[in-house]
Amino acid sequence: MKIAFVGCGYVFDIYMRTRWAYPEMEILGVFDIDTRRAEVVRGHYGLSLYPSLDALLHDARVEIVVNLTNIASHYDVTRRALEAGKHVFTEKPITTEFARTAELFALAERHGRVLAAAPCNLHSDAITSLWQAVNDGAIGKPALIYAELDDNPAHLMHLDAVQSPTGAPFPYAEELQEGCTIEHVGYHLAWLCALFGPVLSVTAFSKCLIPGKTAEPLDPADTPDFSVACIDFADGVAARVTCSWVAPRDHSLRVIGNEGEIRVDNVFHDQSPVRLERFSRVSLTARKSYSLRRQPSLGAPFGIGGRRIKLVRRWKSEAVEAEKGVGRSLKHKLVSWLRRREIYAQDKLLGPAEMARAIAEGRPQPMRPDFLIHLNELTLLIAGAGPAGVAVKPSTRFERFDLSRDVTGSPGNYRSLARPGFLEKLASGAVAALHRS
Repeated sequence: MKIAFVGCGYVFDIYMRTRWAYPEMEILGVFDIDTRRAEVVRGHYGLSLYPSLDALLHDARVEIVVNLTNIASHYDVTRRALEAGKHVFTEKPITTEFARTAELFALAERHGRVLAAAPCNLHSDAITSLWQAVNDGAIGKPALIYAELDDNPAHLMHLDAVQSPTGAPFPYAEELQEGCTIEHVGYHLAWLCALFGPVLSVTAFSKCLIPGKTAEPLDPADTPDFSVACIDFADGVAARVTCSWVAPRDHSLRVIGNEGEIRVDNVFHDQSPVRLERFSRVSLTARKSYSLRRQPSLGAPFGIGGRRIKLVRRWKSEAVEAEKGVGRSLKHKLVSWLRRREIYAQDKLLGPAEMARAIAEGRPQPMRPDFLIHLNELTLLIAGAGPAGVAVKPSTRFERFDLSRDVTGSPGNYRSLARPGFLEKLASGAVAALHRS
């Protein structure tokens, strides 16, 4: 499939990290209104440049346009690409106005084109493993989700000094002006909606807690840097989803059932550690102890935290296990290895690749229009809740779909793998005796 990129900013380098794993994707060229930035990309990656957006859109060879422009430009670039007869993959959010998002999908349908969007973490090993464990009954019936997307106190992180490997500045002003919810809540919502169906109701609150996070005033200055939403899903599951640029980093997700829980450490990591705990009287009682609860090495023998499970593998799992061609220095290679191991690893090019493969095979997209429209509506409802809060029923729904496609390796039935350890079994009699005393 032949693709072209519009926008060569900070996120472009993240897309390029996994380019080596997609020989089937031919990048015909890129365009950016910042010609100096476009020249850097051309020189570093050896890509062709388009002199204008019109030139890119008039290139009959281009089948998919990947829209990596700033959020304010998403609507216009996507609309023009669709009208030019191109399929479009756009970064999130599709737009920040729900009516415009719906308009773009209607336009794509009229032109017989595909409009797809980030986040593509829905195709990751971690979520597929979580999905299989839930289906295997490893935690019984799911009941409650706690999802965190705290991304550190932004005002202390010197975000203006952050750069990509090829020198693109991190767009901190845009990130802070759009808000943590617009930028990040989709990572959790994509997982949760795929697992538990459409959202029936949302009770949400959002507020700016720390104004003046940058030396230069932002416009608007009061975009919420904190939001929390309580969500009721069609499957009967309830969730609490939190986003902030105030609390220390926590990107975890916990799915709690009536027999156990699954914890994913980092929604930003495609191969995030996933831990499965089958509840027992021993493990639940042991949690009462501060030392056992706070020191994993002491609590683990009693079942606290369960055990790390082997992940399912998918057709492009290896893409995030290496990085080739982005940074060439020894320093970058070391930083890249450390990032993939300890911080995050995202295969953003997987989104356009999944889209292209579905087009080539003549089948529906993995994330279909009704699903993406639903995510967009939920994101905007939560972000716009305000300090007074809202309790609303979304106007959209979507048809459920199967997450198991493209699994190439599975460790087996997760329920059968979640067995109590020796000490947990040994302690069961003692715990029973303590409860009788």
